[in-house]
Amino acid sequence: MSKQSIKRRDFIKGTALAGLSAPLLAPETFGESLLSRPQVRPAVRPVVISSANGANIPKRGVTPAGVNCVTRAMEILKAGGDTLDAVIAGVNIVEDDPDDHSVGYSGLPNEEGDVELDSSVMHGPTRRAGAVASLRSIKNPSQVAQVVMARTDHILLVGEGALRFALKHGFKKEELLTDESRRAWLKWREELNPNDNWGPSPHHPARAGNGSVSQVKLSPEEVAFNEWVEEILRHRPTGTINCLAVDAKGDISGVTTTSGLAWKIPGRVGDSPLIGCGLYVDNDIGAAGSTGRGEECIYINGAHTVVENMRRGMSPTDAALDAVKRVAARYGNNLAELRSIDINFYAVNKRGEYGAAALWGMRKSARGEQHSRFAVHDGQQSKLVDSAYLFEQKPE
Repeated sequence: MSKQSIKRRDFIKGTALAGLSAPLLAPETFGESLLSRPQVRPAVRPVVISSANGANIPKRGVTPAGVNCVTRAMEILKAGGDTLDAVIAGVNIVEDDPDDHSVGYSGLPNEEGDVELDSSVMHGPTRRAGAVASLRSIKNPSQVAQVVMARTDHILLVGEGALRFALKHGFKKEELLTDESRRAWLKWREELNPNDNWGPSPHHPARAGNGSVSQVKLSPEEVAFNEWVEEILRHRPTGTINCLAVDAKGDISGVTTTSGLAWKIPGRVGDSPLIGCGLYVDNDIGAAGSTGRGEECIYINGAHTVVENMRRGMSPTDAALDAVKRVAARYGNNLAELRSIDINFYAVNKRGEYGAAALWGMRKSARGEQHSRFAVHDGQQSKLVDSAYLFEQKPE
């Protein structure tokens, strides 16, 4: 029997056992995820999971933001706090951090240099939700989304209306664009089109013979910053942190917050503030969230899809991996077309089992090889855990 026949047989067998509902992928593209899928975690409550969020920090040796997030959330759960208050307090650490450019204060701006933020929250016990999109000048959109949920019968407020609502409820306007984010945006803008009058002249003394700015006599910090900028220019970040929690009683809440796709068209909204896309919570079943290319998550209604998979009996890991498969199937599993896409799903069920899945198991960057991971606090400790993945390595 041929190798391909064996792989096809194993794939069909595994698919039938898992009850996957997405279109079958070619066996030669799915083999790695079968090998790399983590085992189902034993049920334990309370538990908090989050995206790792370490790649958007231009400093080496920094603890991934997701680890700090789940640590803070678990402290609140163990003190008897509500699951929604816990996850929001967790992501607030990231929203407030000027060294993290994925969400909130210091988020990477849109193409005009303005920071626009999106967030959604869902509270399982009360089955309520709130969200804001294209919010400017307020660094904690997750808190505004919580107020939308608590004090209105709406779910989503956007743009200027969301800002006026926040100001009327005591939030303060702040400048969200920090010096690092501004410098990164200027570098992107200057390299966008060399003939549109941005950036120094090709004959400027600051430019070396190859047209690039010389790094002679730069400090180690400046070198690290420039490496980070070059990395985000090659791979435009999507920002975002998702955090999900289940307490000892089995109550569930979640939050997703983001500064969105770097250099986006003003007014662009991704999946993060859209209930059922970047976040979904069903207190009877579990919760799911997403990070990565928002348009892909919107197209498959990602978080809702993951929760519905768990409703049908799939483990959190398999439920998330199925959603990743749907994204890949949209492109016929063509790696050349998928190379520009990153997508990750995170899931936890009511029993406290958790998992995550990514399109790519590993990608190369200026910092070396980056593996797909997520943050977990299992009631004992915070840690990073490898995600399941569909394809081994993202093509350069």
